[in-house]
Amino acid sequence: MSTQDAPAHRVLVVDDEPNIVDVVSMALRFQGFEVATAGTGDEALTQVEAFRPQIMILDVMLPDMTGFDVADRLGAQRSHVPIVFLTARDATEDKLRGLTSGGDDYVTKPFSLEELVARIRVILRRTGQATEESSTLRFEDLEMDEDTREVTRGGHLIDLTDTEFRLLRYFLRNPRRVLTRAQILDHVWDYDFGGDARVLETYVSYLRKKLDGAGGEELPSLIHTARGVGYALRAPRR
Repeated sequence: MSTQDAPAHRVLVVDDEPNIVDVVSMALRFQGFEVATAGTGDEALTQVEAFRPQIMILDVMLPDMTGFDVADRLGAQRSHVPIVFLTARDATEDKLRGLTSGGDDYVTKPFSLEELVARIRVILRRTGQATEESSTLRFEDLEMDEDTREVTRGGHLIDLTDTEFRLLRYFLRNPRRVLTRAQILDHVWDYDFGGDARVLETYVSYLRKKLDGAGGEELPSLIHTARGVGYALRAPRR
């Protein structure tokens, strides 16, 4: 199922760092979500009433109150909005508090945009808001089950590392689109990744080798290079 065919789920992004709000909002809109934003706890509570989000990305450290306080107030108001806490904190006690304060997931900064989007989709499916969307992504003879993390081509199982899996999932979520190197690095690696961009070429090479060699035979390549721009998942050239 392509992203273009999926209904537009409403996501509220709450963070006081404008660059994070911008990059997360852009990524979500690119994936077909309807997005509203807020920079404070009070704004978040107002947007929940006005926008009626189906899920909220909520920063823990806000200027006027914590994200935990926002979750507590929503709980008191019986506003059952699934929450993904977003924070630089990674202490176990913070995670436990987040998950016991009404949170459905907890993501620490820096984070992969593609992984954040994938977690949002999982929560929407789990809460019954995306039941029409299968967990299986397909393109040509390539299949990926996002829940079991199994990948096959032509029926042959392919063993992928976590990074290769996230890279392929991003391609499968955006078939036929030319994805720029910057987009891929932002989505698959951390949103503020400052490493050598050649890491992308390396992982595309790893992924191609595994996909094109599935079952021990040489198969036509599905990942094509758009010279000077990036890559695209497309049908093999005949």
